[in-house]
Amino acid sequence: MAGRIRDEDIALVRERSPIEDVVGERVALRSAGGGNLKGLCPFHDEKSPSFNVTPARRLWHCFGCGLGGDAIAFVQRTDGLSFAEAVERLADRAGVQLRYEQGGSAPARPQGQRTRLAEANRLAAGFYAAQLDAPEAGPARDFLTSRGFDSAAATAYGCGYAPSTWDALTAHLLDRGFTQAELVTAGLARQSSRGSLIDRFHRRLLWPIRDISADVVGFGARRLYDDDPIEAKYLNTPETPLYHKGQVLYGADLAKKEIARRRQAVVVEGYTDVMACHLAGVPTAVATCGTAFGAEHIGVLRRLLLDSDEFAGEMVFVFDGDEAGQRAALRAFTEDQRFVMQTFVAVEESGMDPCELRQSKGDTAVRDLVARRQPAVAFALRALLAGYDLDTAEGRVRALDRAAPLVARIKDRALRPEYARRLAGELGMEVEPVLARVVELSGDGGGRERGRVNRAAARPRPDDPALAVEREALKLAVQVPQLAGPVFDVIEDSAFTEPSYAAIRRAVAGAGGASAARSGPEGVERISEYCPDLLTRSTLTELAVERPRTSGQPDERYVAAQLARLRELAVARRIKALRSKLQRVNPLEQPDEHTRLFGELVALEQYGRGLREQAMGSQ
Repeated sequence: MAGRIRDEDIALVRERSPIEDVVGERVALRSAGGGNLKGLCPFHDEKSPSFNVTPARRLWHCFGCGLGGDAIAFVQRTDGLSFAEAVERLADRAGVQLRYEQGGSAPARPQGQRTRLAEANRLAAGFYAAQLDAPEAGPARDFLTSRGFDSAAATAYGCGYAPSTWDALTAHLLDRGFTQAELVTAGLARQSSRGSLIDRFHRRLLWPIRDISADVVGFGARRLYDDDPIEAKYLNTPETPLYHKGQVLYGADLAKKEIARRRQAVVVEGYTDVMACHLAGVPTAVATCGTAFGAEHIGVLRRLLLDSDEFAGEMVFVFDGDEAGQRAALRAFTEDQRFVMQTFVAVEESGMDPCELRQSKGDTAVRDLVARRQPAVAFALRALLAGYDLDTAEGRVRALDRAAPLVARIKDRALRPEYARRLAGELGMEVEPVLARVVELSGDGGGRERGRVNRAAARPRPDDPALAVEREALKLAVQVPQLAGPVFDVIEDSAFTEPSYAAIRRAVAGAGGASAARSGPEGVERISEYCPDLLTRSTLTELAVERPRTSGQPDERYVAAQLARLRELAVARRIKALRSKLQRVNPLEQPDEHTRLFGELVALEQYGRGLREQAMGSQ
């Protein structure tokens, strides 16, 4: 078994894995000023972006949930990997050949489960894609052709075919060293009624389902033959450690850059619809995989859109014009009210989906369908009212009872009166009673945020003025240790009154002191090894990415001023305590003690004045 990955190789992986690129594959990032970037945290729900990335220091930190670290830590947390697995994944991405302490460049060590399952799915995708050229796969090729997709499109989207042989894929992967248990866990094989292991998919057209970082995590399979014993038109990989259908959107790996650039996501209903939209010039299309569009899917898109109070993204749902499509649109509106983004609905009245529309009327018709989108609330209102007889008083009242709560749920308060007036017009009623009903149901709108992760109660506030100097000194020790080190290392723990700050001061000392420290991820990782708890480590990553309170980069003068100010405050506390003690000593009864304490006080006051002058002179 190979040993640990060499430290110099880990450092090289960090160097060749720009934090903004690694995080940017999962989160839409925008400038936060000073070279920093910000986005919506992928680890908790939030309305405003508190997830910060500092490319210059190769670190990230969320000021909302307190998590933070470097590119390796980000991959560990997002993909559920061990440290070594995350390094290996980033090494593959960056083209770094890893070496292990016991020699050799190939990782003879056992891979983690996720890495093994991902590799099995990758090989399965290649196997299925190769089968699409086999004579048996003629019906699969015919299906794609009949939907307007040529061989180039099939190749681009990795389309494949599951052969009729019961265990073709299973045998293929077992020959490559995978165990039966791994194939079952990955959802690629299952136990037959006779107890033997067989492929999960047979005689079906397949689409590989990739996560947002483009790893194959599962498959969608389309029925081709009338004698297929499984009547469901589409089958999907079951829930696995890799594949969680509520969190995966087909096509997101291809669409993510355009979604972030255009600030728009188009949600369609199937694999062929995604292909049709992309090929027709709507590259922001994605689809769910065997499940209804839900809150977790919205969370994925919000992070790609950077949907927040400052940047409102746009989500367009493309539905069929039938009753099922209308119900889906109503669900979309209901879910949307939990978030900030603007939601629209695009409905093809003739009932064609995007794939059929592209075949019938061409690429322009698909683009026009999306361009003719309408606000989801307007569509939802019309769909609700269509079920009532508005020519009768009873029908109008019942319709108001159903529609008023919908208008009251509109997240943009400024829009509620406008839609209340529109509803009154549709109902043929006076505006005042309709508006009053909406206001009554909407209340103050407070308390609607869900899923917000509170900050740890004990975490010090970054803007606490009483602790500003302590925080700044630690920031400088972590970010520019080459400047802060010599002075910082002689400052006592007692200079830090906040317990977590004092713990970080001790961690810096435990790691060898600021003088010996390195800036960036390596230095933070070394210090974090000496942090006593998660709170301290979280505060450490905050300090590593937070901008110092100076314009430009901190220089020697600024660092000297801040550290002198920190020592001055510590001396001031000692002076205060000494004066209190001196007052309790009777000079007649304890003349020697009084003289000693008085001399100490004079010396401290003189020292404090010197520090004050140093702080002022260095600014």
